Amino acid sequence: MASKKGIKLLTELIDLKEIKVISHRQYKNVGMILQVESIRDEAICPRCRTKSHRLHQNHKYIIKDLSLGEKQLFLEINRRQFKCNKCKKPFSEDLDFVDRRRTYTKRLAEKVVQEVLDSDINSVAKKGVVTTEEIERMLKDASKKLLLKKPSYLKRIGIDEIALVKGKGHYCAVIIDIDNSQLLAILPGRTKEIIKETLLSWGKDILNRIEEVSIDLWRGYKNVVQELMPNAQVVADRFHVMTQVNKELDSQRKREKRKIENSIKKAKSQLKKDEYEKVLNGLNKSKYALLKNEFSLNEEQKTKLIQVKEVSPNLKVMHELKEKIRIIFDETVDWLGGLFKLGIWLSESKEYFPSSQKTIIRWIDEIIAYFDNRTTSGVVEGINNKLKLIKRLGYGFRNFDNFRVRCLLNWQFYC
Repeated sequence: MASKKGIKLLTELIDLKEIKVISHRQYKNVGMILQVESIRDEAICPRCRTKSHRLHQNHKYIIKDLSLGEKQLFLEINRRQFKCNKCKKPFSEDLDFVDRRRTYTKRLAEKVVQEVLDSDINSVAKKGVVTTEEIERMLKDASKKLLLKKPSYLKRIGIDEIALVKGKGHYCAVIIDIDNSQLLAILPGRTKEIIKETLLSWGKDILNRIEEVSIDLWRGYKNVVQELMPNAQVVADRFHVMTQVNKELDSQRKREKRKIENSIKKAKSQLKKDEYEKVLNGLNKSKYALLKNEFSLNEEQKTKLIQVKEVSPNLKVMHELKEKIRIIFDETVDWLGGLFKLGIWLSESKEYFPSSQKTIIRWIDEIIAYFDNRTTSGVVEGINNKLKLIKRLGYGFRNFDNFRVRCLLNWQFYC
């Protein structure tokens, strides 16, 4: 039998609110078992909220807890049953440190979930503290609590997607809190119906408070925002606009390169062949010199850019126009100035960027909205990259629901 001083020390060591240690015993190769009970002599009826002091019966069982030093710790708890004087029905008392029908404490579950996020289920189970089945139950319990939580104080969100299986066309929508860099939801698809179901579950009050929604250039997202968020301004992400421009510039580079390669094959004189090869040498390995921001080029890329401009007047003009629209996004501080400058760019680029020009005209209202608060999907893209990493590594999850749990818990514990 432990001394009163030893029992008091053990009570302080386990640090559970309103719980005291009654006794302890140790078993070789197993660990330490502490018998604990609540210091309260009453409980509240869950039906009528009436306090009851009338003990009905005891219900003792053993649960796992965090290790105490190098010893595995088990708690023999007594979840007492009381009888309500008002309802005349028995009920079990609530214990803050353990959920009902669980064989481990809440704090152990939280620690295990964190370990799984850092590695995988099998690696944690091999330590022998908890089983694979218990870990999966911990993850499901944690995810249920997350799914029940509604976001609050949202002002700016981003909607984007990632491919579940690369090249298969199966996408899942991702919703991000831009201001707090927080993953809010990851959905099994990106259809209007799936996105609407999630947004509507937040409630109208939350949706009405949202001021800006950053999206890529996909009309489906725009339609959902306009339907459900009456006070939100749709903002077309500037980086997706630049991606469109860069894609068209790169397509022209490839066309010119193919044309020169075909001309070399058909050239009948060595002189003509030499001229074509000079042009081809200027175009070879020129992708990043053309597509990177000019101020970010290294010396080798700057030299290559000069070569490209010498052999291709078309690419010279297109690169200058690409840099011009980038500077518009970088330096313009109001929507009116942005609209004026983009109007000039559109008139200059009609011949060189016909596809980008049409896209910008279709989305002009959403694009110039960027200049109000300079809202972008930069945060969204950063989170998407982390989601792709989680997807590639797998972390022991084999289906979408487990993947979603892994992603949501990652931001709950670490962001």
